[in-house]
Amino acid sequence: MNDWASVLPLVILVVAFLLLVIRPARANRRQFQQLQSQLTVGQQVMIASGIFGRIDGIDDETVQLRIAPETVVTVNRHAVSRVVEPAPDQTGTDI
Repeated sequence: MNDWASVLPLVILVVAFLLLVIRPARANRRQFQQLQSQLTVGQQVMIASGIFGRIDGIDDETVQLRIAPETVVTVNRHAVSRVVEPAPDQTGTDI
């Protein structure tokens, strides 16, 4: 019985590590992979450095990102951190 009492804290530590670190990391990775697979031309996105732009083209490893009317940059596909929903038009709102 003494052996179990000495191993129990280690088991609790391992279970806590799995629940608090590994599971959230897996969920984040799954969410990132889903985002990468759903990228399409014309979407407004933000890359990891905080630059916003519209996707003009997608390859296996790169994304052509229009950041200004005459400026297209090529970035690594994994640099796209999130898709930005366009703001609703403010014209015609009653305030």
